[in-house]
Amino acid sequence: MSNPQQLRYSKEHEWLSPAEDGVSTVGITEFAANALGDVVYAQLPEVGDTVTAGETCGELESTKSVSDLYAPVTGEVTEINQDVVDDPSLVNSAPFEGGWLFKVRVAEEPAELLSADEYTAFSAG
Repeated sequence: MSNPQQLRYSKEHEWLSPAEDGVSTVGITEFAANALGDVVYAQLPEVGDTVTAGETCGELESTKSVSDLYAPVTGEVTEINQDVVDDPSLVNSAPFEGGWLFKVRVAEEPAELLSADEYTAFSAG
């Protein structure tokens, strides 16, 4: 399992892209997608919602369980991935590409986000 080097990761298994014009993309890692099993429903924050780093902002439901979705940063949601709402299995098939969850205008970024190598070690532990 390879975690893209340009992303940063939370200990709750979300990833965060580098900001473009202050906006970052959020998704869950391949590790999390595999642990969840087949995702069948995604409840994402609404556009305009403010999310807070470390707080729940939605949930993913799989054939095995329901898992909370945590915001890796604080900011305002600018876009949700309607493709994932319509076809939640994208989270499993392409967690780092088409299976992204939402975009957020970053107001505050916590210091505890991990590099790809740190996250790989953390998730292997």
